[in-house]
Amino acid sequence: MATTRVILSYPWNVGGGKGVGKGSAEEELGISEKILKIARKELREDACAREQCLHQLREWIKKNPDIQDVRMDDKFLLRFLRVKKFSIPMAEQTLLKYLNFRRTFSHMSHKLDFLSPAVNELISAGYIFASPVRDRNGRRVVIAFAKNFDPSRHCSADMARAHFMTYETLLEDAENQILGFTHIGDMSGVSAAHITCWNVTEFARIVKWGEQSVPMRHKEIHIVNVHSTVKYVVDFAKSLVSKKINDRLSFHVNVENLVKKVDKECLPLEMGGTMPMAEMIELWKGELAAKRDMLLSLDDMVLLSDRGIIRSRDNNNNNNNSSTQMDSIAGSFRKLEVD
Repeated sequence: MATTRVILSYPWNVGGGKGVGKGSAEEELGISEKILKIARKELREDACAREQCLHQLREWIKKNPDIQDVRMDDKFLLRFLRVKKFSIPMAEQTLLKYLNFRRTFSHMSHKLDFLSPAVNELISAGYIFASPVRDRNGRRVVIAFAKNFDPSRHCSADMARAHFMTYETLLEDAENQILGFTHIGDMSGVSAAHITCWNVTEFARIVKWGEQSVPMRHKEIHIVNVHSTVKYVVDFAKSLVSKKINDRLSFHVNVENLVKKVDKECLPLEMGGTMPMAEMIELWKGELAAKRDMLLSLDDMVLLSDRGIIRSRDNNNNNNNSSTQMDSIAGSFRKLEVD
């Protein structure tokens, strides 16, 4: 079964942009009228906004001496405009933060090659993948199983690359940019080794910066099987993200509780769905293979200076709070290492 056959058979893709003018973004990207209506309602997006904002963003990129070799195609630039509802200043800031994020964490966000042994092993094991079936809202569902990450074989950089590879691949699709994502994380099997493979300061920066820098619309986040021994790590992560993200977080005591809130068809057989996880993983590998060259080309983009990034006004207060939290969590990390 081809990947596209599973995904494109979903009713959300009916329409294929009928009535759209030749050469338009809708026709080129195959966006249905149903999804265009959502874009207009939620993102203030229409043909005029796209044309004008893309032009302004491109002109800003051309004149900005701090960035070079940035992708200028519609598909790439629209991810920043859509996530900021076509606010030019906010899209510019998100692009700068995205490039700075990639520069700062280059050991985790560069060389996103799914054929590299370490990452390929994680993908094949089912650590993280996207379900080939969209949910009732038309969203792609990103599924992660903590137990399929072996901390004796992999490090935090391997984990992060698997995540960034997933997100970058999915963000190449216009429908995903518009509709956003549903995330499901199964925390069963998490051990002290999983937690201590991360440096606490780097973990905090990844979580906090990631929300601000990766242009994704996180619509639902479902966490299942959180053991009481690692609840403090989850609480720490929650303290780093915005209220909007926290409001979209749902915790479930088991898979039976999860399937009451999530479409079973999107889940692997092992979580109550119908398609075996192994089949889902193979379909996901097909998507990664199709986007491999694009993922590797992202490394060509360069941020020469972060001087254009506007810092938060309450940066000092946030730093103080984060420092206290990190001191506390670091103590817990050290306790785990001893235990």
